Amino acid sequence: MLLAEDDRAIRHALERALTLEGYQVTAVVDGVEALAQAHKTPPDVLVLDVMMPGIDGLQVCRVLRAEGDRTPILMLTALVETQDRIAGLDAGADDYVVKPFDVEEVFARLRALLRRTSPVGALTGVPKPPPPVPDGRIEAAGLRMDVQARRAWRGTRELELTRTEFELLELLVRNAGIVLDHSTIYDRIWGYDFGPGSKNLAVYVGYLRRKLDEPGAAQLIHTVRGVGYVLRED
Repeated sequence: MLLAEDDRAIRHALERALTLEGYQVTAVVDGVEALAQAHKTPPDVLVLDVMMPGIDGLQVCRVLRAEGDRTPILMLTALVETQDRIAGLDAGADDYVVKPFDVEEVFARLRALLRRTSPVGALTGVPKPPPPVPDGRIEAAGLRMDVQARRAWRGTRELELTRTEFELLELLVRNAGIVLDHSTIYDRIWGYDFGPGSKNLAVYVGYLRRKLDEPGAAQLIHTVRGVGYVLRED
């Protein structure tokens, strides 16, 4: 694990807590060191503070994603406004924790991120994925996905999706016409139900809608109020 946090007290406390939890932690003080270390020894997961001098956490995230690096990233932020959280997700982060945080929440979110990238059964409680498709290709509602190549299209237009967006769309396509409740989606995509107050899912659905929707074309992702979401072409 790579931890980048410029606040000395927070960095040391979190490094110690993570080490006691069983993680092998490399801690650095800024974004420049974070990028250098990530390139030198790619970690299993990154924990990045948003506000760091020089290159901040968002910039680190953007650089890694632009390079095709899909390592799970958890952001630490003192910024609580919705637009600030959206900026982190837009940069390619997978999840975030708002300061001041409970270290147990950090542990829970890290476990969820790692479950998503670990082989099925490697960790206790990993939700089973949908049955595999023989050639890795699935289709529904005018969408095509090549799961193995991590590519997706609406009609002839290829979609540029982040890892989380791709996994969410894959889940919806595999279950086209079926209303998936919030808890089920959180469990399948994040491996953890963040509760009714979390806006993670709504944010990602908004991202997907903007990337999927086309002028004059039918909307594909529908909200079922009080329940969840369904993919269908009306």
